[in-house]
Amino acid sequence: NLLKAIDGVAKKEHRSRSELVREAVRAYIEQKERWQQLFKAYDSSNATNGLTEEEVITEIAAYRTEKARRK
Repeated sequence: NLLKAIDGVAKKEHRSRSELVREAVRAYIEQKERWQQLFKAYDSSNATNGLTEEEVITEIAAYRTEKARRK
């Protein structure tokens, strides 16, 4: 089923299966690196500020809400 889905997307986007898989892997790696940076920043921040995971989540939500209001 996965192979059929990959081939279907590749056909719709007029590219090869290899191209699609390469792009998907690149995007996956970039996303993992961003998450690792975020967790590293959280660990550093938590060590200096004593923030809990819940407080970080609350702050992120507040930031996103404020950012959305500005648009």
